[in-house]
Amino acid sequence: MPTPPRSPRPRTAPQHPPRPPRKGPRPPAPPRGKPRWVMRTVTTLSVVVLASAGIGHAVMSSLDEDITRVDPFRDMKNRPEAGHGMNILLVGTDGRERIGEEERRKYRLGGAPCHCTDTMMIVHISADRDRASVVSLPRDSYAVTPPHTDRVSGEHHKGHPVKLNAAYAEGGPRLTVRTVEKMTRVKIDHYLEVDFTSFMKTVDVVGGVEICTGTPLKDKYTGLDLPAGRHTLEGGRALQYVRARHVDGASDLSRMKRQQHFMAALVDRATSSGILLNPMKFRDVTRAVLGSVRADKGFGTGEFLDLGRAMRNFSPSSSEFTTVPIGRMGYAVKGVGSTLKWDAEKAEHIFEALRRDRPLSARRTADAALRVPVDPRQIRVQVENGTHTAGLGRRVDAALAATGFATTRAPANAAHQDVRRTVVAYDPRWDRSAKSLAAALPGSELRAVKGQGATLKVIAGTDFEKVRKVRAQDPGQGEFGVVRGDEVGCS
Repeated sequence: MPTPPRSPRPRTAPQHPPRPPRKGPRPPAPPRGKPRWVMRTVTTLSVVVLASAGIGHAVMSSLDEDITRVDPFRDMKNRPEAGHGMNILLVGTDGRERIGEEERRKYRLGGAPCHCTDTMMIVHISADRDRASVVSLPRDSYAVTPPHTDRVSGEHHKGHPVKLNAAYAEGGPRLTVRTVEKMTRVKIDHYLEVDFTSFMKTVDVVGGVEICTGTPLKDKYTGLDLPAGRHTLEGGRALQYVRARHVDGASDLSRMKRQQHFMAALVDRATSSGILLNPMKFRDVTRAVLGSVRADKGFGTGEFLDLGRAMRNFSPSSSEFTTVPIGRMGYAVKGVGSTLKWDAEKAEHIFEALRRDRPLSARRTADAALRVPVDPRQIRVQVENGTHTAGLGRRVDAALAATGFATTRAPANAAHQDVRRTVVAYDPRWDRSAKSLAAALPGSELRAVKGQGATLKVIAGTDFEKVRKVRAQDPGQGEFGVVRGDEVGCS
């Protein structure tokens, strides 16, 4: 309701008793160059952003009404102890049925929607609102669900092994939150579910997001086709970038790294472009994000504005990203299939940092390792002995495993024992992985074998001397795989 105009004050007498004289010296006046009212306006602008745009409470209410509500915390018991800061479980879902037919064809979004989780992250906002930590949870992670009722069949299940994304299919947001809390012992404060539509709209409304790539990125399944260099991606191409799983042999793990890089670039775009201080722009971003999401009852436009206020103090170096450290790739589980088993000790370091509201990793150690395009942990290797030297295959296998490569630990004899120069045989689809492996074997020969598949083969020759230590070019491959936003931006 508008405030009525004040009546003019009579000049004859004061309306209130005069104030007693001030004791002590008067505080200094603010500098003329920066009047106090200007500073107050700047620092509180994101709070009144909608009101100052002339839309205020009506738009706030309509946005809240647009949010589809879920109740992932209903009847939950024996939850982890609350820590400091705020933890949001961010879940990316399909939702392609909400995208127009032309865009679905253009961005390779054909087929029926899967109503499944494509991405899962814990986003931690520090208690002082000066830092954000993002931990990606691979969808193929080995998990054991708590007892629950299947949301489709109504059948009651005891806890059983699943891939993490199956928790959503069986029990929706509630079972997803319960499973994540059980695995991490991190209390989830809010649940936010974003689909393809919301993602594309958000990228478009901020004017696109700039990413850089040192090598060409091409994926025939999503249609991604980016030459090496700097690119500004609008909503559709950005979706191709974060969905691509067939750029190299790293599949989901490299896709998660691209998602993290993209989020860092998005934070940089939002904080450096004045969007958070522009009433109309911030309103549009809020509409784009909240207009097509599902969230818990406690998360609404008020919380989104809180995040906006927090992000005003962010810089790319204020955000940090990591993926849960993996201990075993291809961990086979009966009835479930091939899963990713977390490294319990390293994962606990990450989750303890979230619980205690601490940075994920402050360590940046230098080493003499050669930088390669693909993380050795993501490269599957079969070693064969191509010589008459007994035990050479075992020695090469052990040396590659010690350097981080995912060897089969079952070396074999090659078809020929007269190999002089060590060979790296690879399917052309995994050429970046092959170059990374060859770098660890000085003097080795790269040999393309079409149709070989994802497992690379090393045929050890008589020239073999040692395995050279290599590390991924991505700075986020430290002990705990943490990378800051300012380490992945375009320089």
